[in-house]
Amino acid sequence: MLFRLILLFTVIPLIELYLLIQVGRYLGSFQTIIIVLITGIIGGLLARSQGLSVQRQIRADLQNGIIPTDSLIDGFFILIAGALLITPGMITDVSGFVLMVPLFRSWLKKRLKNILRRKFKSGQFQYYSNRQSTNWSEEDSL
Repeated sequence: MLFRLILLFTVIPLIELYLLIQVGRYLGSFQTIIIVLITGIIGGLLARSQGLSVQRQIRADLQNGIIPTDSLIDGFFILIAGALLITPGMITDVSGFVLMVPLFRSWLKKRLKNILRRKFKSGQFQYYSNRQSTNWSEEDSL
């Protein structure tokens, strides 16, 4: 876990900085700054519009008595995408824009559910609730 945090907070920003310097050399510093600003603005607007859409879907699910699991996961991915898009850098921008694509989010959501399902079954992930039994079963849906 420590290695992943070191990678996340040191190596990735260094790569981002290197890429920004290289793009700045090729396009010029002013154009590079404009690109970073534009991607941040577009990312913020996309995150807002998709976030509001997910919020409406969550409300509709709750009004119909449906647990909004998929919508909550979508909202989580959109939140991450928005944070990536307002962070200056090329890798974060590409990652953020990819997370904004509903088809990719759907694929990622299925993978996340499968990972959580395996962790529940193996006992690596535990959860607690008010119910008598906290054992995960196939009938429980993620």
